[in-house]
Amino acid sequence: MFLFITGQDWLIILIAIVILLIWGPSKLPALARGLGEALHEFRRASQGLATTESEEDKKLYELAKTLGISTEGKTKEQILAEVNEKVKEMNKKITLT
Repeated sequence: MFLFITGQDWLIILIAIVILLIWGPSKLPALARGLGEALHEFRRASQGLATTESEEDKKLYELAKTLGISTEGKTKEQILAEVNEKVKEMNKKITLT
């Protein structure tokens, strides 16, 4: 059995033993869980970086829809400019009354 273990396998076994001695068997599940969560967060961030919207963007889209502004096919800057114009119009109407 020991004849089939290569140099890299011994290194992995040695690292596992050192980790076990440093943190102990009671800490290993928490360590593995933290590593798994970090890996999951990294994958989620690297895959969805271009497609996820921030909370501010979501609030901007909700505000635009509330004001009756169409958001389809527009950039965030265009939507923001239209929201600003709509708010200025509403302020003028309020000050005139």
